[in-house]
Amino acid sequence: MHSPEELILKLSKQWCQANIREARLLSSSSWPLELNIGKPTAQQAVKKTADVKRHIEHWQSIQIGEVIYDTVKYRDFAEPVVVPIVWRLRQPSEWISAINDPAITEEFHRLSHIISVADQKYHRLLIRQRALWLSKTVEEVIAALQLVDKLTPGIASGRPLRLLSGMGVDTKFFERHFTLIEKLLDVRYTGAVVEVGLLAFLGAPPEKDHWLLVKPLSAGILPFERIRLTSKELEALDLPAHRILLVENEQCEHLLPDVHDCIAILGAGLDLGWLAGEAWQSKELLYWGDIDSWGLLMLARAREAQPGVRSILMSLTVYDSNKDHAVSEPVKAQDRSPLNLTAEEKGLYEQLVTCDKGRLEQEFISADQVKDAISGL
Repeated sequence: MHSPEELILKLSKQWCQANIREARLLSSSSWPLELNIGKPTAQQAVKKTADVKRHIEHWQSIQIGEVIYDTVKYRDFAEPVVVPIVWRLRQPSEWISAINDPAITEEFHRLSHIISVADQKYHRLLIRQRALWLSKTVEEVIAALQLVDKLTPGIASGRPLRLLSGMGVDTKFFERHFTLIEKLLDVRYTGAVVEVGLLAFLGAPPEKDHWLLVKPLSAGILPFERIRLTSKELEALDLPAHRILLVENEQCEHLLPDVHDCIAILGAGLDLGWLAGEAWQSKELLYWGDIDSWGLLMLARAREAQPGVRSILMSLTVYDSNKDHAVSEPVKAQDRSPLNLTAEEKGLYEQLVTCDKGRLEQEFISADQVKDAISGL
């Protein structure tokens, strides 16, 4: 048989478990919650009668939720004994009241306030990752939620985040709440933000080094097979090849064939401002990204820095020949095609954002098709 203190300790530990917390705060099917108290055994009833009596009286004093009783007939007792068997809690507020811990109670009330004003798509993140907001005031978290709904890809346009105007926050807000903003925005854009980093996603200059993979596509161009360099280093670096192939995702490295006088730079994502460096003006620049709204947006960003960038393997023909591998794109980069795309690319963009399966990732394009296109550069 369990005492109220034992079950309260169990309830308290469960609050600290993300999976349980999420289920109980987001799913009505988790309620009512029934905790087994357990009946005293016949031996306990006979040998520890006073303890069993105190146990029953203790549970009779519980005013939170509902204690379910059962009548038990013990052989050595003349009369049946009414004993508690289940503690039933009907809703989250009773769970918290039962725990009766000031810190958890205060946390629950803060979370309830935040959830009440947050869009439903953010609820799971806020409930599971308490560390994102525990050290902040409710007002700060609400301000972050309001800010995230105003942010769009590339909104910084090369400016530091602290210089963004019209956002309703002070110049240090991004710095103080960077991780919270990044995680919330990642939910809004279905994983696209954490993949490239908040700064690159918003088009702000990197405050920390962003490392890109540099891979020569023919022997003898560089004294190594691959190396990582920062975008800051690349901005001023004159690589010893006339052709530069920009590849959105590093995972495509194994698809790249040998190409004379060509170096590939992989994994830049939306961090493409470094292409504006003088050293890149004399290069033949080619861009290969996913065939989806984000890939075409990144192509447009590359052309903002260097208008002469040419796309490869990003056409309706390539999409159609691999469409069996296309999937839906949960969040579009933007509804209308970005500037700096060709008429054909704009037509592709508009078709992708209106079809059910508007995303073809680079990795799923036929390896032979990739080899033929890149080998023919």
